[in-house]
Amino acid sequence: MDKKRNIRNMSVIAHVDHGKSTLTDSLVCKAGIIAQQKAGEMRFTDTRKDEQERCITIKSTAISLYYELPAKDLVFIKQEREPDQAHFLINLIDSPGHVDFSSEVTAALRVTDGALVVVDCVSGMIVGCLKLSKAKHFRLFVLGVCVQTETVLRQAIAERIKPILFMNKMDRALLELQLQQEDLYQTFQRIIENVNVIIATYGEDGGPMGEIQVKSVIFTFSKPFEVDPTKGTVGFGAGLHGWAFTLKEFAEMYSAKFKIEPDKLMKRLWGDNFFSPSEKKWAKSGGEGYVRGFNQFILDPIFKVFRAIMDCKKEEYLALLDKLSIKISGDDKEKLEEGGKPLLKLVMKQWLPAGDILLTMIALHLPSPMVAQRYRAELLYE
Repeated sequence: MDKKRNIRNMSVIAHVDHGKSTLTDSLVCKAGIIAQQKAGEMRFTDTRKDEQERCITIKSTAISLYYELPAKDLVFIKQEREPDQAHFLINLIDSPGHVDFSSEVTAALRVTDGALVVVDCVSGMIVGCLKLSKAKHFRLFVLGVCVQTETVLRQAIAERIKPILFMNKMDRALLELQLQQEDLYQTFQRIIENVNVIIATYGEDGGPMGEIQVKSVIFTFSKPFEVDPTKGTVGFGAGLHGWAFTLKEFAEMYSAKFKIEPDKLMKRLWGDNFFSPSEKKWAKSGGEGYVRGFNQFILDPIFKVFRAIMDCKKEEYLALLDKLSIKISGDDKEKLEEGGKPLLKLVMKQWLPAGDILLTMIALHLPSPMVAQRYRAELLYE
């Protein structure tokens, strides 16, 4: 506790049923408090009997987590940190999502400096009623973030809380809606735009928080993006299955292949950056043979793993596991033979563990109390 620069006080906020408590299980599991097998199903922070029965959070629950940041990630911390210290204390509050318990959210935000905003990337959609004339599938139309998400995000901005974004339930988008890669990208893009517009609308122009103001793709403001995949402040994944990723993980994976720094490669893995596998070239506009970087290098490997395992193509998914250096041992070998959702959950959790990715996001991008109080003190003690 005496290493104040390595403390993160944060809340998890979202609309009801968007997966806050389920996602929090992955963080608690990484801290060694619950077993990995129970993460995503235990809802550890729902401690009351009525919360367990109704499967919703009613009272805010606080928990402290210890996390040791990998040495390679220390260079990504832009704010002051304790010298030669990779140990972080994460003080987390899991708050309710239902509008009836908004006072609990207000209290949680007042005592924290950062917020993990969880958005269900599936519930923000309408299955399209318009069938494209030349297509055989229905197009999905994205509505954006839900009303309660906007409400809690507005509260966070009013309290000068710095947000990071996580798009949850990606597994449903692949397994239930069976979205095409470009449709899924456009869904993510629209949600990010909506979140940034909310931040810009309720933020302070030229205020003390500085970078919390945004410049959207649609609307231009005076400050740069804060919630931005290329900066690592947006995560994607599935809390129930215990996997997650940011662009940073894939950029580090591909940086040796392309001989380019991960932070520079991250900028090519989002937005209008297209890659030609045949010509090995990048372009700013898509043409014949060019695929969006996010789809080619991030979604395509994930889609391949999902298809191979769910279709029980044993030879194919064994080759993929070998390529990804994923080892299945012990009692889990039975799942390796059977395939299906149990194996998919196991593989994705090993490949892209949600606890590691989310705690790294929190340590890198949310402010320490020493940084946050410079712009929050006047608000807290007015």
